[in-house]
Amino acid sequence: MAVNFMDEAPDLVKRFLLYMDGIKGRGKKTIDEYYIDLRTFFRYINMSRGLVSNDIEFDEIKIDNVDLNLISSVSLRETYEFMYYIKNERNNSEASRARKTSSLRQFYKYLEKEHIIDTNPLKDLETPKKKKTLPKYLTLEQSIELLNAVEGDNYYRDYCILTLFLNCGLRLSELVGLNFSDIRNDNTMRVLGKGNKERVIYLNKACIDAINAYKEVRPVDDVKDKNALFISRNHNRMSPKTVQAMVYKYLEKIGLNAQGYSCHKLRHTAATLMYQTGDVDIRVLKDILGHENLGTTEIYTHLSNQQLKQAADSNPLGNIKPEHKK
Repeated sequence: MAVNFMDEAPDLVKRFLLYMDGIKGRGKKTIDEYYIDLRTFFRYINMSRGLVSNDIEFDEIKIDNVDLNLISSVSLRETYEFMYYIKNERNNSEASRARKTSSLRQFYKYLEKEHIIDTNPLKDLETPKKKKTLPKYLTLEQSIELLNAVEGDNYYRDYCILTLFLNCGLRLSELVGLNFSDIRNDNTMRVLGKGNKERVIYLNKACIDAINAYKEVRPVDDVKDKNALFISRNHNRMSPKTVQAMVYKYLEKIGLNAQGYSCHKLRHTAATLMYQTGDVDIRVLKDILGHENLGTTEIYTHLSNQQLKQAADSNPLGNIKPEHKK
């Protein structure tokens, strides 16, 4: 969904979004999410306070009346009622509600920091509890099968993309954002991650070979974005949607299409294989993946611990009970 907060956002919301973009360096997707979350919240405030007609659809509610007085008047109670509403009336998931909580906290924290409001009414806002779920990933055998499934006119391009996903743990946005110049002569790759943070990834032999093979056939004539590394059939930079469709195609080919796999699961696969079979220190893995906090990376240690438990539980002697002799 296209979002244009510059035209639609109230002044204080716009100032916050420009601050998060220009000063904090948040990515476009994050900025859009901030705006959508705040727009949803203030639509609810307008609706719950009776500031709009009852017959207007929720998604049609305007928030151009949101000013300092309205923003300052928001209470913690109203915010928790908002969380109840989006959970029960709009079927928002735990992750979606947690994100909206974070957006609201960031917004009001900014207003307080800039002395736009004297008191932050949401300083004690709690984040909805999220269930801890372990990331889904491909096994080593499934990863090899996926690579072997590649075929067709775009063989070298598709193989290269899957190789980078599975070896480097790239995000989808990072992969489609790769430029030809990001592949360096010292066998490293420059990646632009979340918040426009750069990191350097060292390429192993599989990645180097796949990139070199793709370079031999990469289109040159009539390419519309000459900087782009991966080129679509229309000679544009490949879009996230196109890459995702390609990944789904090969996952379906090996029978994994209906099991919740995606480009992001290939990132999980790379991280899991590196941690479990490559003897990679968790702090090194954090830098490879471009995580801001070590806590985000530690999920892969929990994954390993769960597998250890499953191995113990699968022991055929695990359920043997002693015979009580008289």
